Amino acid sequence: MKVTVVGAGHVGATTAQRIAERSIADVYLVDIVEGLATGKALDLAEAAPLVGHSSVITGGTEYDPAEGSDVVVVTAGVARKPGMSRDDLLTTNGRIVSGIIEEIARVAPNAIIIMVTNPLDVTTHIAMEVSGHSRERVMGMAGALDTARFRAFIGMELGCSPVDVQAMVLGGHGDSMVPLASSATVGGVPITQLIDPERLEEIVQRTRDGGAEIVGLLKTGSAFYAPSAGVTDMVASILRDEGRIMPASVFLQGEYGIEDTFVGVPVRLGRGGVEHIIEVKLAEAELTALHASAAHVRETVDTWERLS
Repeated sequence: MKVTVVGAGHVGATTAQRIAERSIADVYLVDIVEGLATGKALDLAEAAPLVGHSSVITGGTEYDPAEGSDVVVVTAGVARKPGMSRDDLLTTNGRIVSGIIEEIARVAPNAIIIMVTNPLDVTTHIAMEVSGHSRERVMGMAGALDTARFRAFIGMELGCSPVDVQAMVLGGHGDSMVPLASSATVGGVPITQLIDPERLEEIVQRTRDGGAEIVGLLKTGSAFYAPSAGVTDMVASILRDEGRIMPASVFLQGEYGIEDTFVGVPVRLGRGGVEHIIEVKLAEAELTALHASAAHVRETVDTWERLS
């Protein structure tokens, strides 16, 4: 198997590292900055005897070596700075993504595309339009990351392992995301029985602000450990045909009452990409919030289409 990771910054390089070290696939890392992807790929390759894997890792500035890729992960773009929203990145990253997907469609037309570049749901929409792929073969990594944050914060609050926390975050990857507190559990126990409503709402809000919190702390960058872990899980489920169920940004065509919009919902990921979109029963307030989140995504897509 072969994965191309576009963008050799923190997210891209760490994604390449995780994919290689888990022996999921060989990796080609590409970046427009001369020497960046080549140098990081060489460094990762030199670590292989120490960490114990046989994955082939290469890097460069050209897209031709991406030929034959089974999956392409796009992380390239301008990172958020303190005070910026994900939507603030729209014009710059939208144009970057358009150019990248044109190249990927040329050299690896059969690859499944996973978008990480913000604003996530809009760049995923752009990727589907430019590539001409079906909705099963283009998706955005957001729900896996947002859900991981929600689970981590619940674990911190209760002093338990986040591995034992089962939860899910739906909606757009932004301030309008919808953490499903009503269905979250710890070891099978509903968190509504373990955490007071007021405190639970604070945890929900911290989840929505999770990316901004890290941006504010780092000052000169954004999160990369958790995002790379999220997209690596998606890649593994696809290439190993694991059929894992996790939230991802996918193009809805009537599911949840939402039309023609990329929104984070639970899906089953396998060798064909998005093999099934799962419609779970939501509380009325959660469904209303999901529709509001989808409306925000649609507005941002409309803004991009006007600007482009």
